[in-house]
Amino acid sequence: MMPSRRDFIKGLGAGTGAMLLHGAATSSKVAAASSALLTQSKGKAMMYDALKCVGCRACQNACKEWNNLSPESIGYEDIYDNPGHLSARTWTIIKAREYTFRGNPALMLCRYQCMHCTEASCEAVCPTGAISHQGDAVVIDQEWCIGCGYCIQACPFDVPHKEHGIASGPAKKCTFCVDRQAEGLAPACVEACPVGALEFGQRDELITQARSRVEGLRRDGYPNATLYGENELGGLHALYILAERPSIYGLPETPPMATSKIGAQWLSGAIAAGVVAAFPFWLLFKREKQLAAKQKSEVEGGTG
Repeated sequence: MMPSRRDFIKGLGAGTGAMLLHGAATSSKVAAASSALLTQSKGKAMMYDALKCVGCRACQNACKEWNNLSPESIGYEDIYDNPGHLSARTWTIIKAREYTFRGNPALMLCRYQCMHCTEASCEAVCPTGAISHQGDAVVIDQEWCIGCGYCIQACPFDVPHKEHGIASGPAKKCTFCVDRQAEGLAPACVEACPVGALEFGQRDELITQARSRVEGLRRDGYPNATLYGENELGGLHALYILAERPSIYGLPETPPMATSKIGAQWLSGAIAAGVVAAFPFWLLFKREKQLAAKQKSEVEGGTG
């Protein structure tokens, strides 16, 4: 069982016992991911068809609007990428890549976002438990993220990012619109797509549909057409229908799973810097502030 946050704080207070606790937490996360692997085909997923995409960026704009994400800094955009990569303010993007198809230059469109991996490296290396699965979504708890950046290093898709210039800020990324899903709605990006390049539904049904689509594309002159995400990292909940190999789109052919080694490196660095001694007090102070704010709200609500 995953240790509670209170137990986590107590463990860190022990200093030398923190490394063992982190190892146990990581093992629990791996066990949870293995359990999720048994049922991941029955969960929800979104599917992106790169050959249907027209590059309108309606999905990108809908994501920003629904999540109240600020615009990127002036000078950050360019004619193709708008912006050039994911960031703390941009959780999904459409990018264009030039390549040669059948001997002729062509423009290839692809959408990039969090893949919501069943075996999520970011979750495995998070030292505070701030990253967890909420159903099929991998979510970063903004209140508990300490900004260590190990999720950023571990993610094979370069998804989590911190706000530029704010070293201690929390990492941010796509939430799979868990708030919308709780209301029975599809993610904002899917709802906004005007051409059907994005779909949302039961993962096993989408995989069946995607396999048929890929077979048809191969018959129609796309011999390298691929379904990406069916098995990678235990199964991704962002599936891709691609005209070419994943690497042509800048996606890793075999995305690696981070291990507890990264977490151990984080902890050893923290010990060297004297952070472990202060860390439990930081968490306690943060928790006290949360409780005080909650109590104040309850008092004001009762007297208003």
